[in-house]
Amino acid sequence: MVPAFAVAQSKTDTAGAIPLTINQVWEKAAVNNKVIQMQQLALQGRQELVKDAKTERLPEITAQGMYARVSNMPLYSHGIFNAPEQYPVLHNYYTFGGEAYFNIYNGKKTDLKINEEKTEQQIAEQQKNLATSNIKLQAAASYLDLQRGLMFKTLLTRDIADQEKQLEQILQLQKHGVVLKSDILRAQLQLSRLRLSLDQINNDIAIATQKLNIIIGQPDSVNVNPVDRLTADSIVLRPYDDYLNFAVNHAFQYKISEKETELKALQLKDVKANVSPKVGLFANYAYTYPQIQFFPYSADFYGLGMYGVKASFSISSFYYNKHKEKAAELDYKRQEVEHSNTADQVRQQVNEAYLRFQQALRQVNVARTNVTQATENARIVNNTYFNQLSLVTDLLDANTQLLQTRFDLAAAQISAQMQYYQLQNAIGNL
Repeated sequence: MVPAFAVAQSKTDTAGAIPLTINQVWEKAAVNNKVIQMQQLALQGRQELVKDAKTERLPEITAQGMYARVSNMPLYSHGIFNAPEQYPVLHNYYTFGGEAYFNIYNGKKTDLKINEEKTEQQIAEQQKNLATSNIKLQAAASYLDLQRGLMFKTLLTRDIADQEKQLEQILQLQKHGVVLKSDILRAQLQLSRLRLSLDQINNDIAIATQKLNIIIGQPDSVNVNPVDRLTADSIVLRPYDDYLNFAVNHAFQYKISEKETELKALQLKDVKANVSPKVGLFANYAYTYPQIQFFPYSADFYGLGMYGVKASFSISSFYYNKHKEKAAELDYKRQEVEHSNTADQVRQQVNEAYLRFQQALRQVNVARTNVTQATENARIVNNTYFNQLSLVTDLLDANTQLLQTRFDLAAAQISAQMQYYQLQNAIGNL
């Protein structure tokens, strides 16, 4: 399960925006995302096919009727080259009735068909789960991109305000002839670069917002305030084997491949069942005019019905089915190899996600240390510059390093969150 989040909100950067947690984003995506909707419709179609397969257990009932115009019946008593005698016939022929057939045994093909459709439905369910998990991962990526952009904007806005105050101090020193005009120009150039970076960050925020809105089915004009913050300290990293064992039972790719292997096994049984007798109960009844089936004939309506047991066996299936069965068996073996390959891929994905997540957590710790060191360095250089003990380039470099380390920390925190979701996606827990 996703661990508890700490709520963080920037009122300045997200004024008027809709606050959304990551779980709320996922809920909206599950309802409004078009990819998930298509998968849901495919699943519903499979459910109907299961019901259709079950109806094959019911008896087959047909109603039929016929009207025919019977031609004259010449009798060539003296040979075909002599004039015939005309035998009197009734020219109108009618029949209507019905018949029913109830299957008792056909090599269990009906049961196999039902099981095949059920397996197809289970595959469709896992495909929907896989699609939902991938959409959640995409939503999380856009959500975190937006969150990172807002964090960068907050940091950069504060740094611009600090740089503007610092520029005022340098201007005061320049009025008293303490510093050169080049110091002012360099400080102003630094401010211009920061403001340009702020424009780029605003564009990144707009792009991430649109991507997120498309995924969760909201209009592009809606602004979102991501209020969740998953910190590295709130995550308990379990041993790798725990994640791998969880993936074996829950990874969607593995379960899809497993069900596809079961389907191939059922299809092989279905082909083998072609060499089986067919036994069923039948009944029919029909009204016919005239009575010309039994002698003596009669110009009256008559009714006749039959019921009993019908059995058949296709001898030709022994040689017709030989190559079909071999092809189905090879297809099943191929699917077994593919299933084994899928297991290898899942194991590789889990291992990569686990190592990337470990690396991301270490980067967060290193970034925190760098922020502490850069903050102290900026404090020292600031004091030495305004005491005429260092150059303006040292001051600007210290400010840039401090801002960069803060950016690196924010990026590392976002990356750790993303790698966590990547790991959850790989094991089938997203």
